[in-house]
Amino acid sequence: MTIKVSLEELIKSGAHFGHQTRRWNPKMEPFLYAKKDGVHVFDLITTKKLLEEALIILEDASKKEKKILFVGTKKQAKENIRKIANETGNFFVDERWLGGTLTNFPQIKKSIDKLADMKLKLQKGEYKNFTKKERLLKEREISRLERFFGGLAGIKELPDLLVIVDARREKGALQEAIAKNIEAIGIVDSNSNPTLVIYPIPMNDDATKAIEYVLELMKQAIIQGQKKTEIRKKEAVEIKDAKSKKPKTAKKTPRKKNKSLKKKKVEKK
Repeated sequence: MTIKVSLEELIKSGAHFGHQTRRWNPKMEPFLYAKKDGVHVFDLITTKKLLEEALIILEDASKKEKKILFVGTKKQAKENIRKIANETGNFFVDERWLGGTLTNFPQIKKSIDKLADMKLKLQKGEYKNFTKKERLLKEREISRLERFFGGLAGIKELPDLLVIVDARREKGALQEAIAKNIEAIGIVDSNSNPTLVIYPIPMNDDATKAIEYVLELMKQAIIQGQKKTEIRKKEAVEIKDAKSKKPKTAKKTPRKKNKSLKKKKVEKK
């Protein structure tokens, strides 16, 4: 079932308001409807269509068990991208994007693994015998690593898909995604360059309510895909079990000819 986008909710959340006209990016023109009081207004019919397409992409990615990385470092997005990533079992970056997160992934992975190792040692009490100063330094190091890499905990390889809140602000992440051939879904405001995003969602990227609404729809799409995967796996197990329980047909043994009967027939002759 395709998740439907409500025009009414987009309007109520303020998704249709762009930036001041003097701050616009001309490449956004196809997504704009009008100018009002010196501010660009988005064509929400187009926004709705593109958002629904992005939701299909997310559901399909989730159904195929692809890993999604959410990127949103502005205050309006941080809490919401953490929430959706945690609730769907995906990854997030909510602090400053570190250059090389995608293009120099092996090095970034070392920091992620270091964080996991230090947290485990802290949990096991391996720092108990350290001096107070040494323990404090370890805790500060964990806190620093958690801030930048906590949302990437458990990641084994490059993500399959990026979801960006504010394409202009997260330009570095988008450029790295392009370099690594990773597709991206991105909210693009009237001052953004939509050509950096494979699946642009033209709308206000500063309105908290609009971001919340869109990310909630994305969460629904991902969960819907995950449920379809669970059903498919369950059906596969049931089919396998049914085949293993199916009784084997007994092999037919060839009938032996009765030699005594054959002898009697010969005697009669």
